[in-house]
Amino acid sequence: MTQKVQGVVALGKGAPVRVETIVLPDPGPGEAVVKVQACGVCHTDLHYKQGGIGDGFPFLLGHEASGVVEQTGPGVTDVAAGDFVILNWRAVCGRCRSCLRGRPWYCFDTCNARQKMTLEDGRELSPALGIGAFAEKTLVAAGQCTKVDPTVSPTVAGLLGCGVMAGIGAAVNTGGAGRGDSVAVIGCGGVGDAAVLGARLAGAARIIAVDIDDRKLRTARAMGATHTVNSREDDPVKAIRHLTGGHGADIVIDAVGRPETYEQAFRARDLAGTVVLVGVPTPDMKLELPLLDVFGRGGALKSSWYGDCLPSRDFPMLIDLHQQGRIDLAAFVTETIGLGDIERAFARMHEGDVLRSVVVL
Repeated sequence: MTQKVQGVVALGKGAPVRVETIVLPDPGPGEAVVKVQACGVCHTDLHYKQGGIGDGFPFLLGHEASGVVEQTGPGVTDVAAGDFVILNWRAVCGRCRSCLRGRPWYCFDTCNARQKMTLEDGRELSPALGIGAFAEKTLVAAGQCTKVDPTVSPTVAGLLGCGVMAGIGAAVNTGGAGRGDSVAVIGCGGVGDAAVLGARLAGAARIIAVDIDDRKLRTARAMGATHTVNSREDDPVKAIRHLTGGHGADIVIDAVGRPETYEQAFRARDLAGTVVLVGVPTPDMKLELPLLDVFGRGGALKSSWYGDCLPSRDFPMLIDLHQQGRIDLAAFVTETIGLGDIERAFARMHEGDVLRSVVVL
């Protein structure tokens, strides 16, 4: 049996996205069909459309989503029809060498649905990050479904599926921010602001937000930044050092992912400090640093995969903190839109006047 739903598809590199009819098979072993309730518009979706993440067109876009499990396939025990879930794109396998060493957040064999969703003409779709949630329903591996408090707003919950979790996790999990630390965040879009929020949640004493847009810096202040630096006007390395007694920050998070911002992060950290790269670079980007400086400054240079999160641990915890009023996830939602508004949302993203546009179904 199959069912047909509407979804947003990128048919070719750079072409405008279109709402198309999607054909979903019944879930097979280890799979689930999820009725999508909300899905955030992430830069990664735009990268897919632009051909920056492979050439497996057509892509079914969307991955930052929440919804309700509609059906499960044979062998699924962790979720059942009716469960409210956040979709995650790193469903841990529990069997690889990283999982067996007790580091499942680095799982090297994450799971996706084995079956393919298709267009009506039979062309197989490549779901963005193995999810494809700009659709009324989607087919995923059951391990990609993380149960959370069903009373939370779906519009808010879905944000943990990618950007907000990536930012909070970059500060808390990868960077190891703690009480009294100084944290600088370069790039104050959705992920960067989430890193600011994560640093505040961890008890950082000084949180420095860096961006070229004063609008974004004002938002970062609202998220918990104690200081801001407009890097169009001031050298960010000098400014961060000035704000940290001349030493540099304990943790510097690059939420942009460009060689120049990474070098700024490298130069702006304290001796033995930590650099965290969470912004995603493009395949053509190269980095050149004097190896002696890498050695001489000590510390750690880290990449943050999905905020080094463990969805089963982190999603419910962060939803609980939101429900208790201790963090405001709703502050990341700039607007709610429909499936037909994705192109406009991409344009607004480029203009820099949204944190998140969220598709509500």
